[in-house]
Order: sequence, then C-alpha cells, then structure tokens
Amino acid sequence: MNERKITGVVVDSGHGGSDPGAISGSLQEKDFNLQAANYMTRRLQELGIPVVSIKTTDEDISRTERLRRANEAFNGDPNAILISNHINSGGGEGAEIIYALRNDDTLASMALENIGDAGQKMRKIYQRRLPEDLSKDYYYIIRETTPMQSLLVEYGFIDNTADQQKLQNNLTDYVEGVVKAIADYGGYTYIPPGMSTENNIYTVVKGDTLSKIASEFNTTVAELKRLNNLTSDLLQIGQVLFIPVTAITPTYETYTVKKGDTLYGIARKYNITVDELKRLNNITSNNLYIGQQLKVPAQEITGGEDYEIYTVVKGDSLWLISQKYDIPVDDLIEINNLETVNLQIGDKLKIPKKESKKTYIVKKGDSLWSIAKDNNTSVEELKLINNLTSNLLSIGQELILP
Repeated sequence: MNERKITGVVVDSGHGGSDPGAISGSLQEKDFNLQAANYMTRRLQELGIPVVSIKTTDEDISRTERLRRANEAFNGDPNAILISNHINSGGGEGAEIIYALRNDDTLASMALENIGDAGQKMRKIYQRRLPEDLSKDYYYIIRETTPMQSLLVEYGFIDNTADQQKLQNNLTDYVEGVVKAIADYGGYTYIPPGMSTENNIYTVVKGDTLSKIASEFNTTVAELKRLNNLTSDLLQIGQVLFIPVTAITPTYETYTVKKGDTLYGIARKYNITVDELKRLNNITSNNLYIGQQLKVPAQEITGGEDYEIYTVVKGDSLWLISQKYDIPVDDLIEINNLETVNLQIGDKLKIPKKESKKTYIVKKGDSLWSIAKDNNTSVEELKLINNLTSNLLSIGQELILP
C-alpha cells in the first residue's frame, strides 16, 4: 500500500428537495445524484476511507448549510477531497469532470478514465472560471470549499436518449470508477464490490434481517448489534456489518434443477439474490438445464417469507398433510428433502405459503427504471422475471413484480 495522500472524502449530492435539478420527462437529476452519492458513501466506508456525506435523503438544503456541512466535515483539511455528484443537461452525451483552479488534473483524469472503462463516453476534464472574476471557480461548491481538492462529476446527460438508458442501468458502475480513482489516488487498497480481504465483513443485501444474518454466521442478534453499535433492528441495502471473528463460515448444500426452475425462483427460495447465486456457481448466463447441480446456502427448518412450518402429530401421513394443504406428496418430499415417506411425531415440514402474483400495467411515461424504483427492485430483476431482452416497454404491457 502506498502512503496515504488523503485524510477523507466529503460526498455531495447535488440539488434535492424542492430543487430537482435538470429534468427530462419523468427523470429528475436529484434522484440520480442521491443514488450516486449514497452508493459512493457506502463503498468508501467498505474500503476503510474516512467519509462524510452531506446528506443521505432527498432533503431541502440551502447553499449556506451545504457549505457549512462540507467545510466542517474535516475541519478545512487541505488533504480532504470533495466530490459533488451531478447529471448534465443540454443535449450532449457522456461524462465530464470539473476540477478546482487550485488543484491539478490528476484525480479528475483518473476518475474520468475509470468511468470510460465502465462503458460511458468520456467528454473532458476542465476548469471553469467565474465570468466576473476569472481568478475564481465558477461553481460555488468548488469555489467555496477551499482548501479541499474539489471535483464536480457529471455522469451523463439527462436529456440524451443514450445517456438516459445508461444512467438508469449503469450509474453505479460509473460511480464505482470514481471510488476506485479515490482509493488509488489516496493510497488505499481498492477492493471490488462484493469482495473483502477480511472474512468478518458482510454487506447487507435485499431481504436481509439481523436474525437471518445472525443465523447464517452462527452468532446472535445481540452480538451483531453490540459489534456494530446498532440501536435498532433496521438495516439498509449496502450497509456494511462487522461479523464476530469467531463466527462459522456459512455452510452450503446442493440443489438439483428441475423442470420449470429459473435462477430467480431458486434464488428466492434460498433467500439470496440472482447475482449471488450466479457468483456462487460461477455461472455467467441465465440458462439452466434439468439435472444441473447448484450450490446453495444450507437451510434450517424455518418458515421465512415462502414457507410456514407444520409439526407432525399423531395419525399424520404425507398424504393427509398433502390433502390438508393442497400440495402434491412429491412436492412435499422434494421441498423437505425427505428420504422416506415415514413420519415421526414432532417432525417439522416446510409448507409453501399461498401467494398471489403481483403485476403492473405499463402506462405512458413509464420506464423499467421508474417502475423498479417505485417497487423497491432493480431493472435487472424486472427483466429476469419477465424474460425481457431489452429496456423497451409498450403502454398496456403487463409486468410481473417481485
């Protein structure tokens, strides 16, 4: 590791609240800015880089208050960095970065090159001067945060069709490029998302609860809360938790693919994401074949979202239970990995919960990104569930929701 050149990072989310920033149709700049800033903050925390976020919600904030929070974050340390996250407008295409007159272009160049490596068109890095005083920076978030090294990052153009698709689907990839540049420039070890050099760090994913994580790592909710200074049981996707070093590594079992299986269905059954399931099995496509063996997390006999637990009583048989819950005997055997049809009093069986399919009808102005955002899911998950090969939608189209 190189000598660390920075003491910390201030992360700014441009606009917000009653100030939407640039607008194009149903898209608002402030939403992209907040997504970028929150992702950047979480990733810097994961990498052990000191970070202060000016705001983490869609908050109305005055210019004076924004600057106060920025400048007090590291007490005016000249070795601190400020990154202000923005989306451009005006008909152009691609990313560009504005850096302060007081700084050189090293960090800005590194960040833009990484954004380009992530698939975005690179426009330029530049400095912009205040017309009435050419000795000063044009943007106040750069001008009035001296002596920090301050950059304003424009990830793309909200009113450009190509950039709209990229921003909705790939924004965090571009932000990751800036994160990597900060780590490399600052002398910190860069670790890609989802990986860690320590085995006692866990990043919260969709569907996680403290109870579920504690069970998976053979620890307790109380210990997790103590170790992470948590005062409630609430978690956020992307939140980083420390796991007790004495915790046991998760165990796994084998799942055999059957007719009708999909990656989404299997992932949901085992309370993991599709991406986790693919990484666990070194799968690069969404195709499965009958009889394929997949590595999945070992499950205890607990209900969770998809199952309720039935305790066998005197006189029970698989046939009687199947009739009671309207489920084939073969399915009961498979779900519970039974090796015999004989039951013992006190045995516990998982019974699938009945649930109705949730759907959404596409209306004018909708996009996969806006639908995913409104339903707390992702574009990738919507496309996977609905077997979509593009982001194009038609009015009246019915989509299945998670």
